[in-house]
Amino acid sequence: MQPRILTLANQKGGVGKTTTAINLGTALAAVGERVLIIDIDPQGNASTGLGVSRTERHKSTYDVLVGEAEIADAAILTDVPNVGLVASTMDLLGVELEIASAADRAYRLRDALGRARDFRIDGKPVSYVLIDCPPSLNLLTINALAAADAVLVPLQCEFFALEGLSQLLHTIEQIRSTLNPRLHVQGIVMTMYDRRNNLSEQVVVDVRRELGELVYNTVIPRNVRLSEAPSFGKPALLYDLGCAGSQAYLRLATEVIRRERQLSAA
Repeated sequence: MQPRILTLANQKGGVGKTTTAINLGTALAAVGERVLIIDIDPQGNASTGLGVSRTERHKSTYDVLVGEAEIADAAILTDVPNVGLVASTMDLLGVELEIASAADRAYRLRDALGRARDFRIDGKPVSYVLIDCPPSLNLLTINALAAADAVLVPLQCEFFALEGLSQLLHTIEQIRSTLNPRLHVQGIVMTMYDRRNNLSEQVVVDVRRELGELVYNTVIPRNVRLSEAPSFGKPALLYDLGCAGSQAYLRLATEVIRRERQLSAA
């Protein structure tokens, strides 16, 4: 089987995108999948959150995108069992200028992943690739969308959630019609849900009414342990498996796998 490539994207910052990439990847690994996380955000928060210091990032997604390294050269094993990482560095800030004039500028990541389809973790093939995007619709995000089989959209439970989502869905449709006809939305996950706040509940209701089954049943709560975990270089599932946030990501992983199986059976 070829790995399924899921891009986590939202042009709005602070919606829990990187938290979802780290903890969904860990949850998928916990149920037996082998996961490669690609950090394509120059901030490198996914790399830091997985405990990979900047001094350990000898090869990065920058090297992959400019053609100076292959995925297999840049990928490193993390302390999370069955999770590998292609880390980010600040060099990504200049990559758009370096590849802007190249005819294949939108396909650099897709082609690199195509050459790494047989990449293995502990001798076994990768089953999921998760790409953590920057909070913008730039060339880095376009590369991630052009490479993906599907998009997973983290959406914060706040008033302006739907407004930003419509722009992202429009961009996804443009990518599908021009660069990647197989691209679809795997699902939308509501994040930072506060059950004490009536607004959070109303946003969830509104999003479900507008988008129906695209929205996962799992809702990720606002959780102190989720916020604390990155400062220790650990996913929340390793930092505190019993916390509400960790348990929510385990449920989300189950939903993601179920949707993938339904798609493959269709």
